[in-house]
Parts: sequence; structure tokens; C-alpha cells
Amino acid sequence: MTFPMVRGSGIRSMMPWSWLVSGALVAAVAFAPAAVNGQAAKSQKAAPAAVAGATYVGEETCLGCHENKKGDMSLHSRAADVRTPAGGKGCESCHGPGSKHADDPEKVKPIQFNKVSATEASAQCTGCHATGEHTFWAGSKHEGRNVGCVTCHSIHSPKAAKQLKAESATKLCSSCHQVIVNKVNRFNHMPVREGQLSCASCHNVHGSANVKLLRAGTNTVEACTSCHQEKRGPTLFEHSPVVNNCSTCHDPHGSNNDRMLVAKQPFLCQRCHVTSRHPPTVYEGFVQRNSSNANKITGRSCMNCHQQIHGSNSPNGKAFLR
Repeated sequence: MTFPMVRGSGIRSMMPWSWLVSGALVAAVAFAPAAVNGQAAKSQKAAPAAVAGATYVGEETCLGCHENKKGDMSLHSRAADVRTPAGGKGCESCHGPGSKHADDPEKVKPIQFNKVSATEASAQCTGCHATGEHTFWAGSKHEGRNVGCVTCHSIHSPKAAKQLKAESATKLCSSCHQVIVNKVNRFNHMPVREGQLSCASCHNVHGSANVKLLRAGTNTVEACTSCHQEKRGPTLFEHSPVVNNCSTCHDPHGSNNDRMLVAKQPFLCQRCHVTSRHPPTVYEGFVQRNSSNANKITGRSCMNCHQQIHGSNSPNGKAFLR
């Protein structure tokens, strides 16, 4: 293939459209094998790992030995729905064809989810569970840390709804996230401890487009204001920590302080406001001698006056006063 040249010859004198054509050809040659290999790998991952040469024998054959695995009232056991395992190949929908295993149960085993890797086990589940809540599972934090579907879910012996291995989602999460969940039992009001919320109320454990597996929005503020809409801006006068991140001042997992604050007032405000007209620290001798300033650090402290701390639309709201 030749390209028209102007003002001499050589690669520098190629017309602009020629650069585009040649670039497209180079990209096609360079990335075509990678794309083919990527599609092949994707197809290979999606295919069920089964014993070579095995055929389907039917659920009744499986239950002849594994009677204790007979389906319960979960969604997997609804044979009327062709999308479920019971509506398809039964046990073999997930564990693979069982003829070889039926002939030699001791030496030939079907897919055993508690013995294969988390990636292999999850590949079987995501063959059906790949949309909705599970859309962002691939590449999620849990998948990246070798946590699989069977780490949290049990098909044959669940203890709670959604095939969970624990009595509740919070107890299940606490088996790994002990430091975080222990905050729930701190002194102040906490909806999770009171049964009004669970970890899954804010987090999608199967993956999210937000940070920290948060369900709503694309950042922490949007996740919080999906419920606390009265704190959502924009406002005429905005408080920069509020715009940046709610967790700058609040610990969403629990706190010993009022309103789940990360520090007690006035210490919370004095982490930033240390050079104002007000006492920059409660240990300052000036405060102890002057009662007119000492009252600024009692009761609700700064919030006694600055009640609109999340933002104000008042023409006089620069200081977020009430």
C-alpha cells in the first residue's frame, strides 16, 4: 500500500489522513491476537468445569446418595422457573454432569465448591448471577481479595435469607471486619445495633461503582445524602469538610460521641479552627480566667451558635449561625 507524499519523500511528509490509516492498520495487527485471546479466555472462564466425558444423569440419581442435599424452599429449588437450577439440570446445573461420579463415587468427584478456588466457585455462580446486585462483581474488592460466593453463601445449609452462612448480614460481615463492626456497640445511638439498618443498607458487597462498595452515588457524600437529604447542597455558604466528605466529622460505623462525631466538641472543630477569635484549645489559660469565653466550650459547644454547620442559604450565613 502506498501513500501520497507532498514536498519530498519520507515519513515526515505523509498526509494527515495517511497517518490515521496507517495507525489503524498497526493497531489492528497489534491488538487482534490479544482480543481473540481475551475472548477465548472469557469463554473458557464462563464454561463449567466438569469431568471430561461425563454426561447428565438427572437429579434423582444424585439424591439416591445425597438425600440430605434435597432442595428446600429457596429460589434455587423452584422447578417451575427454568432459570433456576431445579428448573434446568438440577444438581448438575451447578456441580456438572455426574455420570462418571455415579460410576465411581470414590475416585471421580464433581465440582466441590468447598474445595475449588474462590474464582472457580464464583464462576459457576456468576453464570446466572451476573446482573443487578452482581453487576460489578468482576474486579470488586472482595473478588480481588480471593473472597468468593461460597465464602458468605451456603446453598444447602443457609442460616438466614439470601442463603447466608450467618444469622444476619451484620454477623456475617463481622467475621472479617471485626474492627469496623465493633464500633456498632459504642455508646451513642446506632441504627445498625438497633436493627434498623444492616451493613448491606449502605454497602453492596457484590461490587459497586462507588468507593468502599457504597451503594448510592459516586462518592461518600452522595451515599450519605441519599438518606440524609436535608444535608444535601448546594447551599449559598458551604462548609468545606461537608462538601469534601461526611466522614471527616462523622464515623458512620458508630461513635461514643453525640451524632456519631469522630471527636467530642469542641475538639472536633478545633482540629481545623485553631487561630480564630475563639479559644483555640480548652486548655488555654485565657479560657479558665475569662468566664465570658469559657461558656463557648460547654454544652453543645460550637454548635450552640453555629447550628447551620452543614451549610446555610441565609444572607448572613457565612459563619453558619442559627
